[in-house]
Amino acid sequence: MALHVILGAGTTGTATARLLADSGDRVRLVSRRGSGPDHPAIERVAADAGDTDRLTELARGADTLVNCAMPPYDRWPELWPPLAASVLTAAERTGAGYVMLGNLYGYGPVDGPFTEDLPMRPTTAKGGVRAKMWEDALAAHEAGRARVTEVRASDFVGAGAGSLFNFLVTASVLAGEPAVYPGSVAVPHAWSYTGDVARALAAAALDDRSWGRAWHVPSASEASVREVAVRLAEVTDSPAPRVEAMTDDEFSAFAAENPFLAEVAEMLYLYDRPCRVDSTDAERILGLKPTSLDDALTEMAGAPLSV
Repeated sequence: MALHVILGAGTTGTATARLLADSGDRVRLVSRRGSGPDHPAIERVAADAGDTDRLTELARGADTLVNCAMPPYDRWPELWPPLAASVLTAAERTGAGYVMLGNLYGYGPVDGPFTEDLPMRPTTAKGGVRAKMWEDALAAHEAGRARVTEVRASDFVGAGAGSLFNFLVTASVLAGEPAVYPGSVAVPHAWSYTGDVARALAAAALDDRSWGRAWHVPSASEASVREVAVRLAEVTDSPAPRVEAMTDDEFSAFAAENPFLAEVAEMLYLYDRPCRVDSTDAERILGLKPTSLDDALTEMAGAPLSV
Protein backbone atom coordinates (compact mmCIF):
# COMPACT_ATOMS: atom_id res chain seq x y z
CA MET A 1 0.00 0.00 0.00
CA ALA A 2 1.16 3.49 -0.82
CA LEU A 3 1.60 6.00 2.01
CA HIS A 4 0.37 9.59 1.70
CA VAL A 5 1.23 12.25 4.27
CA ILE A 6 -1.39 15.00 4.41
CA LEU A 7 -0.80 18.27 6.23
CA GLY A 8 -3.87 19.92 7.71
CA ALA A 9 -6.96 18.26 9.18
CA GLY A 10 -9.45 20.89 8.04
CA THR A 11 -12.33 20.28 5.66
CA THR A 12 -10.23 19.64 2.56
CA GLY A 13 -7.38 17.78 4.24
CA THR A 14 -9.80 15.44 5.99
CA ALA A 15 -11.78 14.78 2.80
CA THR A 16 -8.57 14.04 0.88
CA ALA A 17 -7.41 11.69 3.61
CA ARG A 18 -10.68 9.77 3.45
CA LEU A 19 -10.54 9.46 -0.33
CA LEU A 20 -7.00 8.09 -0.34
CA ALA A 21 -7.68 5.78 2.60
CA ASP A 22 -10.86 4.46 1.00
CA SER A 23 -8.86 3.74 -2.17
CA GLY A 24 -6.80 1.22 -0.20
CA ASP A 25 -3.75 3.38 0.57
CA ARG A 26 -2.38 4.39 3.96
CA VAL A 27 -2.63 7.98 5.13
CA ARG A 28 -0.70 9.86 7.80
CA LEU A 29 -2.71 12.98 8.65
CA VAL A 30 -0.56 15.62 10.34
CA SER A 31 -1.95 18.61 12.22
CA ARG A 32 -0.98 20.59 15.29
CA ARG A 33 -3.67 18.89 17.37
CA GLY A 34 -3.51 15.46 15.80
CA SER A 35 -7.17 15.65 14.83
CA GLY A 36 -8.94 13.92 11.98
CA PRO A 37 -11.39 11.13 11.15
CA ASP A 38 -11.46 7.76 12.85
CA HIS A 39 -10.47 5.43 9.99
CA PRO A 40 -8.43 2.19 10.10
CA ALA A 41 -6.13 3.39 7.30
CA ILE A 42 -5.61 6.92 8.68
CA GLU A 43 -2.90 7.57 11.26
CA ARG A 44 -3.40 10.89 13.04
CA VAL A 45 -0.24 12.66 14.18
CA ALA A 46 0.18 15.85 16.20
CA ALA A 47 3.15 17.78 14.81
CA ASP A 48 4.20 21.20 13.58
CA ALA A 49 4.82 21.11 9.81
CA GLY A 50 7.18 24.05 10.29
CA ASP A 51 9.59 21.69 12.11
CA THR A 52 11.47 20.49 9.04
CA ASP A 53 13.32 17.64 10.73
CA ARG A 54 10.13 16.27 12.31
CA LEU A 55 8.23 16.60 9.04
CA THR A 56 11.04 14.86 7.17
CA GLU A 57 10.81 11.99 9.63
CA LEU A 58 7.05 11.75 9.13
CA ALA A 59 7.36 11.88 5.32
CA ARG A 60 10.11 9.27 5.08
CA GLY A 61 8.90 6.45 2.85
CA ALA A 62 5.79 8.33 1.72
CA ASP A 63 4.72 8.35 -1.92
CA THR A 64 3.25 11.84 -1.65
CA LEU A 65 3.20 14.82 0.68
CA VAL A 66 -0.07 16.74 0.30
CA ASN A 67 -0.12 20.25 1.76
CA CYS A 68 -3.61 21.34 2.88
CA ALA A 69 -2.29 23.40 5.80
CA MET A 70 -3.50 26.99 6.09
CA PRO A 71 -1.99 29.65 8.37
CA PRO A 72 -4.33 32.36 9.70
CA TYR A 73 -5.44 34.53 6.77
CA ASP A 74 -4.26 37.76 8.35
CA ARG A 75 -0.73 36.40 8.90
CA TRP A 76 0.10 34.87 5.52
CA PRO A 77 3.15 37.06 4.70
CA GLU A 78 4.64 36.17 8.08
CA LEU A 79 3.76 32.50 8.43
CA TRP A 80 3.48 31.01 4.93
CA PRO A 81 7.11 31.43 3.72
CA PRO A 82 8.79 29.40 6.52
CA LEU A 83 6.03 26.77 6.45
CA ALA A 84 6.21 26.41 2.67
CA ALA A 85 10.00 26.17 2.81
CA SER A 86 9.77 23.45 5.46
CA VAL A 87 7.34 21.34 3.41
CA LEU A 88 9.34 21.72 0.20
CA THR A 89 12.55 20.78 2.01
CA ALA A 90 10.91 17.67 3.45
CA ALA A 91 9.76 16.68 -0.04
CA GLU A 92 13.28 17.17 -1.40
CA ARG A 93 14.84 15.16 1.41
CA THR A 94 12.45 12.22 1.17
CA GLY A 95 11.54 12.04 -2.52
CA ALA A 96 7.83 12.22 -1.72
CA GLY A 97 5.83 13.85 -4.51
CA TYR A 98 4.70 17.27 -3.30
CA VAL A 99 1.03 18.15 -3.96
CA MET A 100 0.12 21.73 -3.05
CA LEU A 101 -3.38 23.06 -2.47
CA GLY A 102 -3.40 26.54 -3.98
CA ASN A 103 -5.75 29.21 -5.27
CA LEU A 104 -6.01 31.91 -7.95
CA TYR A 105 -4.22 34.68 -6.05
CA GLY A 106 -0.84 34.29 -7.75
CA TYR A 107 -2.21 35.14 -11.19
CA GLY A 108 -3.22 38.64 -10.22
CA PRO A 109 -6.10 40.36 -12.07
CA VAL A 110 -7.06 38.48 -15.25
CA ASP A 111 -9.25 39.53 -18.16
CA GLY A 112 -10.93 36.37 -19.39
CA PRO A 113 -10.80 32.84 -17.97
CA PHE A 114 -8.07 31.72 -15.58
CA THR A 115 -5.96 29.05 -17.31
CA GLU A 116 -3.10 27.06 -15.79
CA ASP A 117 -0.55 28.41 -18.28
CA LEU A 118 -0.98 32.02 -17.20
CA PRO A 119 2.15 33.59 -15.66
CA MET A 120 2.34 34.54 -12.01
CA ARG A 121 1.66 38.30 -11.90
CA PRO A 122 0.40 39.05 -8.39
CA THR A 123 -0.58 42.56 -7.40
CA THR A 124 -1.23 41.89 -3.69
CA ALA A 125 0.75 40.73 -0.68
CA LYS A 126 -1.14 37.45 -0.40
CA GLY A 127 -0.90 36.89 -4.14
CA GLY A 128 2.84 37.41 -3.88
CA VAL A 129 3.04 34.78 -1.15
CA ARG A 130 1.19 32.20 -3.24
CA ALA A 131 3.19 32.99 -6.39
CA LYS A 132 6.51 32.63 -4.54
CA MET A 133 5.44 29.29 -3.08
CA TRP A 134 4.71 27.92 -6.54
CA GLU A 135 7.81 29.44 -8.15
CA ASP A 136 10.07 27.92 -5.48
CA ALA A 137 8.42 24.52 -5.81
CA LEU A 138 8.55 24.59 -9.61
CA ALA A 139 12.23 25.56 -9.49
CA ALA A 140 12.91 22.52 -7.30
CA HIS A 141 11.02 20.34 -9.77
CA GLU A 142 12.89 21.70 -12.78
CA ALA A 143 16.21 21.20 -10.98
CA GLY A 144 15.32 17.57 -10.28
CA ARG A 145 15.21 18.05 -6.51
CA ALA A 146 11.49 17.25 -6.13
CA ARG A 147 8.31 16.28 -7.98
CA VAL A 148 5.71 18.99 -7.47
CA THR A 149 2.21 19.91 -8.60
CA GLU A 150 -0.41 22.39 -7.45
CA VAL A 151 -4.21 22.08 -7.40
CA ARG A 152 -5.82 25.53 -7.59
CA ALA A 153 -9.33 26.23 -6.36
CA SER A 154 -11.60 29.26 -6.35
CA ASP A 155 -13.97 30.19 -3.50
CA PHE A 156 -15.22 27.17 -1.59
CA VAL A 157 -18.75 25.86 -1.23
CA GLY A 158 -19.71 22.76 0.74
CA ALA A 159 -19.91 21.74 4.39
CA GLY A 160 -17.45 23.74 6.46
CA ALA A 161 -16.33 25.76 3.43
CA GLY A 162 -13.99 28.58 4.46
CA SER A 163 -15.26 31.18 2.00
CA LEU A 164 -16.63 34.69 2.19
CA PHE A 165 -20.00 33.44 1.00
CA ASN A 166 -20.25 30.87 3.79
CA PHE A 167 -19.02 33.35 6.39
CA LEU A 168 -21.24 36.26 5.38
CA VAL A 169 -24.25 34.96 3.45
CA THR A 170 -25.20 31.34 4.22
CA ALA A 171 -26.58 31.79 7.74
CA SER A 172 -28.44 34.96 6.78
CA VAL A 173 -30.15 33.27 3.83
CA LEU A 174 -31.17 30.31 5.97
CA ALA A 175 -32.58 32.68 8.61
CA GLY A 176 -34.45 34.80 6.06
CA GLU A 177 -32.36 37.83 6.92
CA PRO A 178 -30.65 40.32 4.57
CA ALA A 179 -26.95 39.83 3.83
CA VAL A 180 -24.17 42.05 2.55
CA TYR A 181 -21.10 40.99 0.60
CA PRO A 182 -17.87 42.78 -0.35
CA GLY A 183 -17.55 43.33 -4.07
CA SER A 184 -20.14 42.81 -6.76
CA VAL A 185 -22.99 40.38 -6.13
CA ALA A 186 -23.98 40.34 -9.81
CA VAL A 187 -20.91 39.20 -11.79
CA PRO A 188 -20.15 35.53 -12.62
CA HIS A 189 -17.85 33.86 -10.10
CA ALA A 190 -16.32 30.37 -10.00
CA TRP A 191 -17.17 28.19 -6.99
CA SER A 192 -15.15 25.13 -5.95
CA TYR A 193 -16.93 22.37 -4.03
CA THR A 194 -14.70 21.14 -1.20
CA GLY A 195 -15.32 17.51 -2.18
CA ASP A 196 -14.18 18.26 -5.74
CA VAL A 197 -11.05 19.94 -4.38
CA ALA A 198 -10.26 16.80 -2.40
CA ARG A 199 -10.86 14.63 -5.47
CA ALA A 200 -8.49 16.82 -7.48
CA LEU A 201 -5.79 16.55 -4.81
CA ALA A 202 -6.18 12.76 -4.66
CA ALA A 203 -6.11 12.47 -8.45
CA ALA A 204 -2.96 14.59 -8.66
CA ALA A 205 -1.30 12.49 -5.96
CA LEU A 206 -2.05 9.25 -7.78
CA ASP A 207 -1.35 10.25 -11.40
CA ASP A 208 2.23 10.53 -12.67
CA ARG A 209 1.05 12.99 -15.33
CA SER A 210 0.35 15.59 -12.68
CA TRP A 211 3.95 16.54 -11.87
CA GLY A 212 5.55 19.80 -12.95
CA ARG A 213 2.39 21.79 -13.55
CA ALA A 214 -0.76 23.17 -11.95
CA TRP A 215 -4.38 22.00 -12.27
CA HIS A 216 -7.68 23.85 -11.83
CA VAL A 217 -10.52 22.30 -9.87
CA PRO A 218 -13.65 22.00 -12.06
CA SER A 219 -16.18 24.58 -10.87
CA ALA A 220 -19.51 23.60 -9.39
CA SER A 221 -20.87 26.79 -10.94
CA GLU A 222 -19.90 30.21 -12.24
CA ALA A 223 -22.99 31.91 -10.86
CA SER A 224 -23.00 35.33 -9.24
CA VAL A 225 -23.18 35.71 -5.47
CA ARG A 226 -26.82 36.72 -5.73
CA GLU A 227 -27.61 33.71 -7.94
CA VAL A 228 -25.91 31.35 -5.51
CA ALA A 229 -27.93 32.86 -2.66
CA VAL A 230 -31.12 32.26 -4.63
CA ARG A 231 -30.18 28.63 -5.26
CA LEU A 232 -29.31 28.18 -1.57
CA ALA A 233 -32.72 29.51 -0.58
CA GLU A 234 -34.47 27.28 -3.10
CA VAL A 235 -32.71 24.03 -2.16
CA THR A 236 -33.41 24.69 1.55
CA ASP A 237 -36.93 26.08 1.18
CA SER A 238 -35.79 29.34 2.75
CA PRO A 239 -37.33 32.77 2.04
CA ALA A 240 -36.25 34.61 -1.10
CA PRO A 241 -32.85 36.09 -0.22
CA ARG A 242 -31.85 39.72 -0.02
CA VAL A 243 -28.14 40.08 -0.79
CA GLU A 244 -26.52 43.43 -1.57
CA ALA A 245 -22.98 44.63 -2.10
CA MET A 246 -21.39 46.27 0.93
CA THR A 247 -20.96 50.01 0.78
CA ASP A 248 -17.48 51.36 1.48
CA ASP A 249 -18.63 52.46 4.92
CA GLU A 250 -20.08 49.02 5.71
CA PHE A 251 -16.89 47.31 4.63
CA SER A 252 -14.76 49.69 6.71
CA ALA A 253 -16.92 49.02 9.77
CA PHE A 254 -16.72 45.25 9.29
CA ALA A 255 -12.97 45.35 8.66
CA ALA A 256 -12.32 47.49 11.75
CA GLU A 257 -13.83 44.76 13.92
CA ASN A 258 -12.49 41.68 12.14
CA PRO A 259 -8.90 41.10 10.97
CA PHE A 260 -10.07 38.46 8.48
CA LEU A 261 -12.27 40.94 6.62
CA ALA A 262 -9.58 43.60 6.77
CA GLU A 263 -7.33 41.24 4.82
CA VAL A 264 -9.98 40.75 2.14
CA ALA A 265 -9.60 44.35 0.97
CA GLU A 266 -6.63 43.70 -1.31
CA MET A 267 -8.39 40.72 -2.92
CA LEU A 268 -11.60 42.54 -3.88
CA TYR A 269 -10.55 42.59 -7.55
CA LEU A 270 -11.55 38.91 -7.62
CA TYR A 271 -15.12 39.87 -6.74
CA ASP A 272 -15.56 43.07 -8.74
CA ARG A 273 -15.06 41.42 -12.14
CA PRO A 274 -16.07 38.08 -13.68
CA CYS A 275 -14.04 35.19 -12.25
CA ARG A 276 -14.09 32.24 -14.67
CA VAL A 277 -11.86 29.20 -14.29
CA ASP A 278 -10.87 26.88 -17.15
CA SER A 279 -10.47 23.28 -15.96
CA THR A 280 -10.31 21.57 -19.35
CA ASP A 281 -7.03 19.77 -18.62
CA ALA A 282 -8.11 18.50 -15.21
CA GLU A 283 -11.29 17.10 -16.71
CA ARG A 284 -9.63 15.59 -19.80
CA ILE A 285 -6.42 14.25 -18.28
CA LEU A 286 -7.26 13.57 -14.63
CA GLY A 287 -10.87 12.59 -15.32
CA LEU A 288 -12.38 15.11 -12.90
CA LYS A 289 -15.97 16.32 -13.07
CA PRO A 290 -17.71 19.02 -11.00
CA THR A 291 -20.39 18.30 -8.42
CA SER A 292 -23.62 20.18 -8.97
CA LEU A 293 -24.00 23.51 -7.17
CA ASP A 294 -27.29 22.37 -5.63
CA ASP A 295 -25.63 19.36 -4.01
CA ALA A 296 -22.78 21.52 -2.70
CA LEU A 297 -25.19 24.10 -1.26
CA THR A 298 -27.42 21.47 0.33
CA GLU A 299 -24.37 20.14 2.14
CA MET A 300 -23.15 23.62 3.10
CA ALA A 301 -26.52 24.52 4.60
CA GLY A 302 -25.88 21.90 7.27
CA ALA A 303 -22.70 23.64 8.46
CA PRO A 304 -22.95 27.43 8.08
CA LEU A 305 -20.09 29.52 9.46
CA SER A 306 -19.80 33.10 10.64
CA VAL A 307 -16.83 35.42 10.39
